[in-house]
Amino acid sequence: MMIKTGYNAHTIYILCCTLLLISSANIALAQDESTAQNLEEQQTEEIEKFTIKGSVTQAEIDWIESLHSKVSNTVFRSAYWFDGFFTEDDTEQERPYVNARIRIGWEPKARDWAEYDNKFRVRLKLPHFKDKLDLILSDDEEDDIDNLPLETVNTKPQINEDSFAAAVRFVHHSGDNELTDTRLGISSGDIFLRARYKKRLSWQKTHGLKFEPAIYYYVDDGVGARLLLEYDYQSTLRDQIRFNYSIRGSESFSGIRWKHGLYHLHQFSLYKAGALGLVVQGERNGKEGFIIDKYTLSYRYRFNAYKRWLFFEVEPFLEWPENENYTTTPGIAFRVEGYFYKND
Repeated sequence: MMIKTGYNAHTIYILCCTLLLISSANIALAQDESTAQNLEEQQTEEIEKFTIKGSVTQAEIDWIESLHSKVSNTVFRSAYWFDGFFTEDDTEQERPYVNARIRIGWEPKARDWAEYDNKFRVRLKLPHFKDKLDLILSDDEEDDIDNLPLETVNTKPQINEDSFAAAVRFVHHSGDNELTDTRLGISSGDIFLRARYKKRLSWQKTHGLKFEPAIYYYVDDGVGARLLLEYDYQSTLRDQIRFNYSIRGSESFSGIRWKHGLYHLHQFSLYKAGALGLVVQGERNGKEGFIIDKYTLSYRYRFNAYKRWLFFEVEPFLEWPENENYTTTPGIAFRVEGYFYKND
């Protein structure tokens, strides 16, 4: 990516820090062997508390837990190393909060059997910033403002090899029902700055409303804005009806792009849940006037099995895209998602 001249020193500093964080995984592996061994032993003790005995062989337990331990420790050491830049005394360094998520998926559908859905997200909360600063590395899903909160079926035509996002998020205000933050980063080779305000309201213990306006600026696409509204109705202890309303505009395109989602969420147990959803998206006041781009009907079944940090999903869906003359396009998604953390 070619960086245009005229960027200020703050932007260049943030980008350098992000690149240092990415390379820190390799640097951390070369640290003192005794430190690495201590971290491995601590993680092993934590894992043994939650291991399900007798369900699998010991060799299988050792393999998958060793993988989880190595990924968790590598991310943790990277965060610990990076946080050390902001203190002069090593004895004052505190334990950072680390959470990494890796998702591998396959979404075969009619006319396209090679659709994959591979996602990752690493979030580092550094203690020396008093929970005000997060470092986030992801694959653009975290910064894709076109998606609704519960939307999982891949809305992009194909995987973009340059779909990587790295951002620094600064929290200006955080309360029980209110949040104001700013995010500066790079997404798919484009530098961006986004400011967001989020407000939650609830009444009668069954109704909830979320109001989330945001403004953003991309170097290549210019200024844009988005409004996301969400209404929740808790019909029973295990059932919820949710409606999402999203509209956005940008200098990069004409008109207003909108997306609406209606969902029924059901919790079968502490380890199983399902979501039936209908999403409609389109554009108005553009070159073609009012147009509906696509309808998507899906059922997402998610469950936790085998390990407490491992989740599985099956999501059959039907699509009616405008570019296929609204021909019914069936598909199904299979996903495996792992959470890697070391925050206690």
